[in-house]
Amino acid sequence: MNREELNWLLQTIQDAETAERFLLAQYERRRISSRMMADVTRERGWINRTTDQFLATATRLSAKYATTELPVAIA
Repeated sequence: MNREELNWLLQTIQDAETAERFLLAQYERRRISSRMMADVTRERGWINRTTDQFLATATRLSAKYATTELPVAIA
């Protein structure tokens, strides 16, 4: 997905929180790069941080929206 397509899709989403979740989902599915995600969030005024700081926040948010947890066994 290129930036033009991403911006068009984000314009069709009315709620800012839903748009942010959509952006995070595209990143998690590797449809956009971390650089594009960070640039778009800065352009939209959602966040004013570096890419690394944004990814740390995104990781926490991603865990918040996880629907299942898998147990891990250490042998």
